[in-house]
Amino acid sequence: MNIVAVYWWVIIPILCVLFYKTILRIIFGMVIVPEDRIGLVIKKFVLFGPDKELPDGRIIATKGEAGYQAKALAPGLYWFMFPWQYSIQLEAFTVIPEGKIGLVLSKDGAEIPTGNILGRKVDCDNFQDSEKFLLNGGQKGRQTAIITAGTYRINTQAFSVTVSDMTVIRENMVGIITMMDGMPITQGQIAGKHVEGHNNFQDIDAFLINGGNKGLQPQIILAGSYNVNKWAVQLEEIPMTDVPIGYVGVVISYIGEDGKDMTGDSFKHGNIVGRGFRGVWMEPLGPGKYPINTFTMKMELVPTTNLVLNWANARSESHNLDRNLSTITVRSKDGFPFNLDVAQIIHIPANEAPKVIARFGSMLNLVSQVLEPTIGNYFRNSAQDSDVISFLTSRKERQESAKDHIKIVLDEYNVNAVDTLIGDIVPPEALMKTLTDRKIAYEQEKTYETQKMAQVQRQGVEKETAIAEIQKEVVKAQQSVEIAQRTADAAVKKSEGEATSLKLQVNAEAAATKMRAEAEAEATRLRAGAQAESTKLNASADAERISKTGLAEAEKIMAIGKSTAEAYELQVKAMGNDNFTKFKITEEIGKGHIKVIPDVLIGGNGGADGPISGLLGLKLMEMMDTEKFPVKESRKLPVADTDKPADKSDKK
Repeated sequence: MNIVAVYWWVIIPILCVLFYKTILRIIFGMVIVPEDRIGLVIKKFVLFGPDKELPDGRIIATKGEAGYQAKALAPGLYWFMFPWQYSIQLEAFTVIPEGKIGLVLSKDGAEIPTGNILGRKVDCDNFQDSEKFLLNGGQKGRQTAIITAGTYRINTQAFSVTVSDMTVIRENMVGIITMMDGMPITQGQIAGKHVEGHNNFQDIDAFLINGGNKGLQPQIILAGSYNVNKWAVQLEEIPMTDVPIGYVGVVISYIGEDGKDMTGDSFKHGNIVGRGFRGVWMEPLGPGKYPINTFTMKMELVPTTNLVLNWANARSESHNLDRNLSTITVRSKDGFPFNLDVAQIIHIPANEAPKVIARFGSMLNLVSQVLEPTIGNYFRNSAQDSDVISFLTSRKERQESAKDHIKIVLDEYNVNAVDTLIGDIVPPEALMKTLTDRKIAYEQEKTYETQKMAQVQRQGVEKETAIAEIQKEVVKAQQSVEIAQRTADAAVKKSEGEATSLKLQVNAEAAATKMRAEAEAEATRLRAGAQAESTKLNASADAERISKTGLAEAEKIMAIGKSTAEAYELQVKAMGNDNFTKFKITEEIGKGHIKVIPDVLIGGNGGADGPISGLLGLKLMEMMDTEKFPVKESRKLPVADTDKPADKSDKK
């Protein structure tokens, strides 16, 4: 007995050490929640208190009722959670990975009001305090609020969390939003009103509080990543609207208020309004990319460059506006149907593009409602006034007429007609065959005529060739005769020429001699006349000179004599008559070198040799004075040269 007691006293401590958790759990109601777990509490029954059962419709207890407890156990040590009254479930934390969001479904709470599909957000620490969620009026069902990437202690008995991808809008794309909850859309509108403050639909409660409507939204979201509640928002990703170079985009808005017409009274084909209003916007969009909500607005591209439209079966431009156009079939005045291709070049100014769209709705409608009937009917009417051949030959004039007519018509539709071009004209095959046969026959006729002329010419050439061959001998004989004849003629001509030449030479010499004689006679006569005239003139001049010289000398002598007389008169008065006479005699003797005393005085005694002696003395004296006073040579008169030949001009 003692041994058994000792045994138990040893076994019990060992068992307590080994099973202390179980023992503490049973005896003291101890619960240990690890650091990476959360304890979900289920209360099996209530021992005492008024609230023993949950109200109808509730599954989470907030006041100690039996059942799932709203308050979960965070990591730690808890007592008095006896296993017979409480069941504890350890659950892992709720983890939301990067790039994901958590969509929360509440299993308990107030009823969602009629018309709503999502429970509104309440303060509950990101659904980590389910008791606070329920006490603050949280609604059961899908919640507007979400939880983002992170780790949360969420009571999975009260909330179910679904992990979903974030909303990602790619580059050059836009997100079209359709709200699943909110106020009904205003009657007459196709989309909800514009609401601010919801941070690109990431805050659904702000959207709903600000009066957002359910359904299609006018706002869009651009490229990026968003924490959007996919239970509240349905998103469709579409490309951005591209306006190419050479085009403008005319915006047609299906939402908004009715704006004031900006075109005035002159335009009666629709309202053109400002940006943001419902209708065709007055300001078109230039080339570029635009985030257009194509569910609420429409973009019509209008080319602003020259646009070519082809009425031809085998040709169409890249814009495809002429894909429904075909070759025009017309009927001529003479009843022949034929086909013709036409190309029309148009231009729409950028500021006129909204008017074109307001009038027709689209460029395709402009082509089908205006251009196709206008151009087709014009050429049909034009063809009925002419036959096929005239139509072909007057193509240029008809093209100019069509250009002017179509320009006037298109100006009324705010479209500029640049040019109208007529392409290939295909007349009826039967008519073309007739014309071709006629042309071939005409050309054949010309060919035959040409060939005939060629044969005639060939005959003439051959005839002339034969004659030419025969004529060789004839020509030779004729040439021999002509040579002989010409030789004889040459001899005669030579003799005649020599005689004529001699005769002419003699005549020429006689004529030359006669002409020389006449020339010399004329020259002599002219020289004689000239000499006579010269002599006469010289004589007149000498006479005039002598006359004038004589008069001058006379006047000089008279003046000298007068002055001399006056001088003599004064000298006589001064010197007296006798003295003046003596003085003048002496002066004259001195001036004339008159010797008063002779150099040789010949005296004689009256002998016979007296005069001879005197002459010999004078001669001796003359011989002595020759060297001292040389005698001047007497001036020699020119002697006529008798040896000089007489001037020929004196011959006559």
